[in-house]
Amino acid sequence: MLKGRSLVEPEDFSLAEMDSLFSLAEKIEKDEKYLRDSCRGKLLATLFFEPSTRTRLSFEAAMLRLGGNCLGFADPGSSSAAKGESLADTIRMASSYADAIVMRNPKEGSALLAARYSSVPVINAGDGGHHHPTQTLTDLLTIRRLLGSIENMTVGFCGDLKFGRTVHSLAKALARYEKIKMIFISPEELVLPEYIKNILEKQNVEFCEREKLEESMPEIDVLYMTRVQRERFFNENDYIRLKDTYVLNAEKMQAGKKDLIVLHPLPRVNEISVEVDTDKRAAYFAQARYGMFVRMALLSSVLGVV
Repeated sequence: MLKGRSLVEPEDFSLAEMDSLFSLAEKIEKDEKYLRDSCRGKLLATLFFEPSTRTRLSFEAAMLRLGGNCLGFADPGSSSAAKGESLADTIRMASSYADAIVMRNPKEGSALLAARYSSVPVINAGDGGHHHPTQTLTDLLTIRRLLGSIENMTVGFCGDLKFGRTVHSLAKALARYEKIKMIFISPEELVLPEYIKNILEKQNVEFCEREKLEESMPEIDVLYMTRVQRERFFNENDYIRLKDTYVLNAEKMQAGKKDLIVLHPLPRVNEISVEVDTDKRAAYFAQARYGMFVRMALLSSVLGVV
């Protein structure tokens, strides 16, 4: 069903297709031998023009667990991009060697361009402040596994909502589900972009914007914390002024629901205190592991081995 397909943004897959991916990821989670060696002889090109830990390692772990192999780079300085090679030419070259490409790039729209020039499926691992669809798949699978469904809930997004591509992707994806309410919590300088709000309004999604986390805690079923991203700021003073705006600690957690789950795309800096890690409602490290399973499901599907 997904064989040969690229994933540039969450809307590239229907809800039914995503549901099938989640079911496949759950099978893989329950049986570590399931699909083992199914991608033997396949090559995944990982092209990371921006730093990454979880996304790159989870894709590489996913491909290796499926029996395939990886090639690529984690630093654009070690590629011909440092010599001035265009992205289109890099993609043409990589797609002649590999069976699929995973790419992260700091420029918005780069994944769409890559998909146009590639002869193999391209998976967007983040394009600037635009989209991060495989993180969205990770987030949705985590919610489904821990809460049982992805409907009828209030999701709070807190932190950098202006530049946070994980927020943009997840908000757009959640808007396709039934009875979802969203609360966007940020300082005025980091509010959600208008184009995302326009999408939510067109789909009749209930949402509101606030500046204080504390007043929203009792309402929230899923709290999605994000860091203020230093790399997106042109002015260092603005980053320093805003980076400590929200810190989730044990005291704030006391106001949350007993079945609340706290997610974070990671890495965190100091927006979640380490004292929260031992709270059973903290799900961000489990979330990272679910990311490997859903990427295994995605790779096996686009490569056509299931």
